[in-house]
Amino acid sequence: MIKLTQARRTATVAVFDLDGTLTWRDTLLSFLTGYLQRHPTRSLRLWRLPPALAAYGCFSRDRGALKSAMIRMVMGGEPRARIDAWTDAFVAGLKARGTFRAQALAVLEEHRAAGDHLVLLSASPDLYVPRIGRLLGFERTLCTEIRWRQDILDGALVTANRRGEEKSSCLAWLRMQYPGLPVVAYGNSDSDLPHLRLADGALLVNANAAARRAAAALGLAVAEWS
Repeated sequence: MIKLTQARRTATVAVFDLDGTLTWRDTLLSFLTGYLQRHPTRSLRLWRLPPALAAYGCFSRDRGALKSAMIRMVMGGEPRARIDAWTDAFVAGLKARGTFRAQALAVLEEHRAAGDHLVLLSASPDLYVPRIGRLLGFERTLCTEIRWRQDILDGALVTANRRGEEKSSCLAWLRMQYPGLPVVAYGNSDSDLPHLRLADGALLVNANAAARRAAAALGLAVAEWS
């Protein structure tokens, strides 16, 4: 757990990234591929994937647009009840599949025991992230929000993709929700550095070499969680 000075250690807002920080791997791909396994005829829509990947790699570099395109291919037009049924099964099986890092959960529990406010901040979509937040006992969850049209999934992004600088905006909003409280943050990639550097305490975990070098240049601590 990030240590703040004793004078500031009455209560803290502890902000955790999800993919690669709390988990061993990306959750969105697992979520989408699991849905395809349950509903294999949806795979017929994946002919759109190569053009979407090419557009991302050659032109836009817009991760939010790519995310929306993938969600639309796999789940677009599906009813809420069918998606919710898969979400329930997906989230319920996360611990059994060993998705979460034991050390990450231990740090989370240290913050809970200290009476800190726990916030899950993820670029992954609200199709399942809020339920992970409830599973792990987070007080608040902020993630990328996806559009529905009544009870049919549209798949467009309602919010900005909550990655990179967008997480900095989320951090600023959190400071307004918890006025006067210090914020500590945990992330795992170079895209997390913008909001980590704005926190009162920060730790970059499980990062690649380039992200570690960038964190060192900013004076941020790094660690490896098992």
